Amino acid sequence: MTPLSAAGGVGSVEQIMQMRQQLLERSQLLQELHRATGPDDARAAASEGGGFADTLRGALDAVNGKQAEASAMSEGYERGQVTDIASVMLARQEAGIAFEATLQVRNKLLSAYQDIMRMGV
Repeated sequence: MTPLSAAGGVGSVEQIMQMRQQLLERSQLLQELHRATGPDDARAAASEGGGFADTLRGALDAVNGKQAEASAMSEGYERGQVTDIASVMLARQEAGIAFEATLQVRNKLLSAYQDIMRMGV
């Protein structure tokens, strides 16, 4: 290995480490923002007295919004409008996790409904 290729390798490793650190910092900031907005939104919906159906509808709308945002970012990346692949991948992961959580809630609701229907009166 020549000293020139070794220096190029070190430079690329340092660049990758810097990019990794930036990704970690952005991820941490997004998590802090998500924590800051999540419980307050739920409390606001509960204080309005909207009821279960309205709360569920709001949660489904939020998941739909995350999926639409992730789709728009992916399309923007494909067109070259968005150059930050980390933000695109983070948006896609958030949308996937939100969908999985919604699916688990649906399964629990369906199970509870079936249990109630099997109860004897």
